[in-house]
Amino acid sequence: MGRQIRAEVLRWEPQAGPQTEFVQSEVFEVVYGGARGGGKTDAVLGEFALHAHLNGAAARGLLVRRTRTALEPTIARAREIFAYGGATWLDAKSRFEWPSGARLYFRHLDNDADADLYQGHDYTRVYVEELTQFPFPGPVDKLKATLRSAAGVRCAFRATCNPGGAGHNWVKARYIDAGPRKVVTETFVSPFDGASSPLTRMFIPARLADNPSLLKRDPLYVAKLQQSGSPQLVRAWLEGDWSVIEGAFFDKWSARNVLAPFAMPPFWTRFRSFDWGYAAPFSVGWWAVVSDDYAAPEGVIPRGALVRYREWYGRDGRTGAGLRLDVEEVAAGILAREAELKMGASVRHGVADPSIFAQNGGPSIGERFAVAGVRFIRADNTRVGRVGALSGWAQMRARINGDGGRPMLYVFDTCADFIRTVPTLQHDPTRPEDIDTEAEDHIADETRYACLSRPTTARPPPPPSGTPRDLYGWRYHREPESWKVL
Repeated sequence: MGRQIRAEVLRWEPQAGPQTEFVQSEVFEVVYGGARGGGKTDAVLGEFALHAHLNGAAARGLLVRRTRTALEPTIARAREIFAYGGATWLDAKSRFEWPSGARLYFRHLDNDADADLYQGHDYTRVYVEELTQFPFPGPVDKLKATLRSAAGVRCAFRATCNPGGAGHNWVKARYIDAGPRKVVTETFVSPFDGASSPLTRMFIPARLADNPSLLKRDPLYVAKLQQSGSPQLVRAWLEGDWSVIEGAFFDKWSARNVLAPFAMPPFWTRFRSFDWGYAAPFSVGWWAVVSDDYAAPEGVIPRGALVRYREWYGRDGRTGAGLRLDVEEVAAGILAREAELKMGASVRHGVADPSIFAQNGGPSIGERFAVAGVRFIRADNTRVGRVGALSGWAQMRARINGDGGRPMLYVFDTCADFIRTVPTLQHDPTRPEDIDTEAEDHIADETRYACLSRPTTARPPPPPSGTPRDLYGWRYHREPESWKVL
């Protein structure tokens, strides 16, 4: 019956496959797409057209993108689809209105302040186009509070997206990594009566092959995509491959930069780097400086290389915001983690963003850390543009690449947040030599401080009396019996 209504009344019906799954899904949150040309916009507009037909005046929808300009092609397509249902576009109010009283509003949403404007609104559908263009989930999540219906209509959140963009990491972690079509349930407990409320979410992938009508209308579509980007980008566009990192700022990053944890010599210089955040995430990285060429299982690590052996990322995993910990709480956490290492080697020093030393009528953040027992020195905060020397990002990139075969910067595979965020960072669209600061760049900033701190390599201790000289500096310093594994 439903398909007949779509065909005869709405003059639109979903194509077989993912588009039909999207329209028929009863999961609360559904993210749809992954590849260009997968019919994402039609799926969203068609889903609301059906919703409006079935629920009449009780149907209230909100469709958002980050900018008003980006909405224009969607509005143009909506005119075509909604015309058969008698909907009228009211430009002054930026909404479509059906004879039944159903309404779909088109708005732009850029940040938390924009989302706050919708407090008190009621919608039965919220649609977000190009979800990965939102650097953080906060503004989008706030809109979900508007999903309610006095008429008892089932409310739902729907979004579309492609891989890449400033929000690639959080979208991938929340929706994609669970797997296609796998329903994930998150349970919330009421603070009033202790009642449990489960909310479900899922990802429906769509590829160009799932949209044969587009290929029929435009047989040169694939060729035009192939002409428009690199092989990696075209692969992401056509296949919806979320592992492809096209246009990455650190484009030489690879598996050779990642090491399995091993027992490091206790005399290697150790230090920490730090990027402060309260409402935004903070990041602490612990580093060791390789004293001499070292034979690790993955190969020889060169003298002077930096090894990131531990990290603490102060981020709320659900919202992407900071943990809102005071200085003293962060300091206590740093000291506790350093005590846990028990490596027989103390952290020599710490480098931090110079902004924490700013005086604002009282003790600076840096001074409060010092009182709490964690000392930092001012980091070199150079990003780009240094004349006659490598800038911060250039030096970090050079360390990641090394000599092309052996990097000068490594991370243990336990540093999951570094591996999750740094390799996917993109160029700033207006400053190509800088990172897009809308992305999750806190760990990258802290790593840049580490790279610019110019830590010195430690001299190995003299061998015990009677040790053959030819063992000194190679085999002697690789005897791990007294070294503890991290």
